[in-house]
Amino acid sequence: MEKGLFEVLTEICDEKGISPDVLIEALEAALVAAYKKNFNSAQNVEVQVDKEGGSVKVFAKKTVVELVDNDHEEISLDDARKINGNYEIGDIVNIEVTPKNFGRISAMTAKQVVTQRIREAERGIIYSEFTEKTNDIISGTIERIERGTVFIDIGKIEAVLPEKEQPAGEIYEVGQTLRCYVNEVRSGTRGTQIIVSRTHPGLVKRLFETEVPEIGEGIVEIKNIAREGGSRTKIAVYSNDPDIDAQGACIGPKGLRVQNIGDELRDEKIDIVKWSEDPAEFIAASLSPAQVISTDINEEEKSAHVVVPEHQLSLAIGKSGQNVRLAARLTGWKIDIKPDTSK
Repeated sequence: MEKGLFEVLTEICDEKGISPDVLIEALEAALVAAYKKNFNSAQNVEVQVDKEGGSVKVFAKKTVVELVDNDHEEISLDDARKINGNYEIGDIVNIEVTPKNFGRISAMTAKQVVTQRIREAERGIIYSEFTEKTNDIISGTIERIERGTVFIDIGKIEAVLPEKEQPAGEIYEVGQTLRCYVNEVRSGTRGTQIIVSRTHPGLVKRLFETEVPEIGEGIVEIKNIAREGGSRTKIAVYSNDPDIDAQGACIGPKGLRVQNIGDELRDEKIDIVKWSEDPAEFIAASLSPAQVISTDINEEEKSAHVVVPEHQLSLAIGKSGQNVRLAARLTGWKIDIKPDTSK
């Protein structure tokens, strides 16, 4: 039985990618419970599993004392020295108490506990694996949609795309392949839960990092992103190489790079803005595609009064104020836009 048990445990370890030590520890704990349930609940025991030979032994742990008050937990010094003459008061003596039929009973009792530990170990492995993917992109297939929440098969586990993390207007179908941003990895009593997003600015960031080699090489930096998922994104970029245009690198030859990202985001509008240390210059750029005549900066209030051509006022503000709202979030400045009435 013991040899067979170890063969099964080895197979489980190989199949599940779990350390054998995890299962041995679980088995020993289960066997302690089995012994106390079936033989002697009062004894303080430990179980030792021989990984090489496959043997299982139960030892009663007793403290060496002068006068024994509790036979289950104590042993006299005289009796202890009959086992080993070196024992002293306070030492712990291990006395083997393995029952003859312990293998059969313990295997039955341990099965449920070992199974539970296997599940826990698997959850730990999955949690660790996906925690490393937090703030990254994962791809999967939509498995089902329930009350607006999308469940995505990403291999070992389902990812959950809540309704609030879905861009307005995006439509999903079962079987559809979807790329999402890993927003959060939770570990609970029901196992690991992967919360993903299609609205997070990080999705845009990771898509640009994937699509634009200059970003991966550190030549072009993404300084900030402001996004209203499904509608519009503004991304501020900067080049550490004067010979490379950050905006041009992100747009790509014939606009291919930004087009690929736009396709992934279901035609979400993307404004690529040149970042600048000069707040006035950065704010003016952030209001693209509107032209800016002048920018008056108030450092103390971190606000800016911007003048634009009168015919471009609505363009600068954007539909429902979206353009100026995103510009303010991108730059971190409060922006007040006025039309040029000098002409």
